[in-house]
Order: sequence, then C-alpha cells, then structure tokens
Amino acid sequence: MNIRNYIDSYLSEAHRIIDSIDRNSIEKCVKILLETREAAGRVFILGVGGGAGNASHAVNDFRKIAGIESYTPTDNVSELTARVNDDGWDSAFANWLKGSKLNPSDCVLVFSVGGGNAEKNISNNLVLALKYAEEVGSKIIGIVGRDGGYTARVADSAVVVPVVNKETVTPHTEAFQAVIWHMMVSHPALKTNEMKWESAQ
Repeated sequence: MNIRNYIDSYLSEAHRIIDSIDRNSIEKCVKILLETREAAGRVFILGVGGGAGNASHAVNDFRKIAGIESYTPTDNVSELTARVNDDGWDSAFANWLKGSKLNPSDCVLVFSVGGGNAEKNISNNLVLALKYAEEVGSKIIGIVGRDGGYTARVADSAVVVPVVNKETVTPHTEAFQAVIWHMMVSHPALKTNEMKWESAQ
C-alpha cells in the first residue's frame, strides 16, 4: 500500500466508526456523569499507555469545562510508582481508589483498548480496580475497543469503539476516546464553563 492509499483507508475507517458507534451508550454515559456531578461525586479516570495520556487530558477537561472533580492515578508518578513497587502493578489502581475513599457517589471512567482481561492477564490492574468499584457501588463507565473486555461486562455504560479493521484497533480506539470525551464535556448538559476559543471575540 502506498502512502496516500493508507491515509485514504484510515480516514475511511474513521468515517465508518462515526457512522456505526452506539449513540445510546454515549448518552447514558453523559447522564451518569451528570448524576455524578449533581451528587457532588468525583470521576476517577483509569488508563494505561495511550489511555493514561488520554486520562490526564480528560481530567483537565472534566474539571475545567464540565465542573466535575476528577483525578487519575497516572498524574502522580511518585505515588503510582511507589504503589507498583510496594504492592505490585495489578493492585496499584485498586489501592489508589481505596486511598481516594471511592464511594457510591463517585464514577470510575476507563480508557482502554481491551477493557481488561484477567483470564489472559491483560490490564489486570483495570480488572481489580473495577472489582473494587463494584464492591463500593460506584458507577462505572468506559470508552473501550475490541469487545470491551471486563469493562464492558461490568460497566453501567460502555462505549465500544467498533472494530472496522483488526490492524488499526488501537489507534482508532484511543483516537475515539478523545473524540467522545470531548463530546461529553462540551455537551450542553455537562458544560459549565466556556472554552477559550469558542468564547473569544
């Protein structure tokens, strides 16, 4: 495949994802986030790799644009690495949620390609964190890819980015995580503060 053909193919795939993504799941996520804010709850955003980068960006947007108190464990490298070193990677997120006093008013948002799979030992840190959220009674939402893994199975609402090409699952999933959370924070139901360039004269 030459350079232009790949560009055309990739953008065509993105178009197909936009056309087929489940709007109802997105709407339910927005409603859960609204309920969380109204209950003075917090949003804890979990992700690894590209999902961790997205989590950090999303924390800013949920706090600044949507007025929702939000955090991610990967923003504090000292605490995260101490927990990984002392307790292990698998339990790092769950123990961080315990230290954050996760409660039923809160919401856990997962950014992941596979959503976690304990049987295959993939992103088990997400699985254990979600099991703890289930125990506590917190709401769980996610933006995930493939079949959504453990996240999709236990979430109150999970947006599964459709697979249109098995060779581009990761880039499309991580890209659409950004598309969807930006849609959420700019939604009139959630947005509490104007964004800079939209309000500039």
